[in-house]
Amino acid sequence: MQPSGDIYLGGLRISRLTQHILFWIAAYVIMVLVYGYSKTTYSAAARNNFFYIPVHVVYFYTLSGWLIPQFLLKRRYVYFFVLFSIVFFAAIYLTRFVDVLFVEPYLVRLYGSYAVWYDEGVKGFWDKVLYPNAFFGALKGVNFILWFGLAIKLFKLLLERRNAALEAELNFLKGQIHPHFLFNTLNNLYGLTLSGSDQSPQVVLKLSGILRYMLYECNTDRIELQKEVQMISAYIELEKIRYGERLDVQFSVNGDYDNIEISPLLILPFVENAFKHGTSEQVGNCWINIDLQLQNRRLKLKVSNSKPEPAEHPADPSEGSIGLKNVKKRLELLYPDAYKLKLFDEGELFLAVLELNLKRSNPLRYES
Repeated sequence: MQPSGDIYLGGLRISRLTQHILFWIAAYVIMVLVYGYSKTTYSAAARNNFFYIPVHVVYFYTLSGWLIPQFLLKRRYVYFFVLFSIVFFAAIYLTRFVDVLFVEPYLVRLYGSYAVWYDEGVKGFWDKVLYPNAFFGALKGVNFILWFGLAIKLFKLLLERRNAALEAELNFLKGQIHPHFLFNTLNNLYGLTLSGSDQSPQVVLKLSGILRYMLYECNTDRIELQKEVQMISAYIELEKIRYGERLDVQFSVNGDYDNIEISPLLILPFVENAFKHGTSEQVGNCWINIDLQLQNRRLKLKVSNSKPEPAEHPADPSEGSIGLKNVKKRLELLYPDAYKLKLFDEGELFLAVLELNLKRSNPLRYES
């Protein structure tokens, strides 16, 4: 899990404090450009907006950090409206104080007269602060950055909720693998126990290693492909113990997969599906071929298995597997537009082909 509020851009972590500093720098630059363009003097805009920034900062964080979370989001609408009105007018008049004390005296030296802003007879300090025409100018100025900032904050909130929903769905889909796998393996162990096999302790040992991997090492977005391959190998060994000589399994891995990461438990459902439909439903000899290739961070997985003799109501391996349905959903969430999955249900075999571009993914890189 990433620290709260941090975001990632191209692998670079940007802390929450840095985000806020960058926002206010951007806000200041925008204000200078807008004000400088309209007044044709960027130097004056740079100086004057320097005095406005503290007002914008206080106004923005009072709303976003206090009023909105404490009152609006908790549906205390009356309190929010009253307090917002107070803060709203206070921000406007604080802006007018800045105008009268710092901005307008400087501009007088440029334009030569207060008549640029005020009607005749408006000369006192409070007359200038409360001058109606200037009030509306301050209203526009002080709220420009506020709504710009709140729009960004709303976008981040929507992103947080989207990522939270995505993470919850992925955890649900990945979590379904554990009981599904455990159910199948315990059935295997039960069969060995009934037959009095002396390999039962070895099965228990391998099973404990696989479960340790699934429960303690897979609680992350990415895991080393090498570890995933090792787990698949252990799973295949378990199945070999169960089915003995009537099962022929070929498992090949080609390519350099050091320092390559993949979403955990993404390959296992294809292997499980092959054993479920290629062995457990057959009485005689059966075979499974698993070929994993990796080149330039592009993974290609081919899993094929023999099929039982056609029955009156044959099962479709692609439709009957909870594991395959879940892995399709996970691929769509984690690797959108970066994978191809083809399933071939032919006369004597079932073939699954997965092509995955590990350079492109949709990892959860923002944590609220």
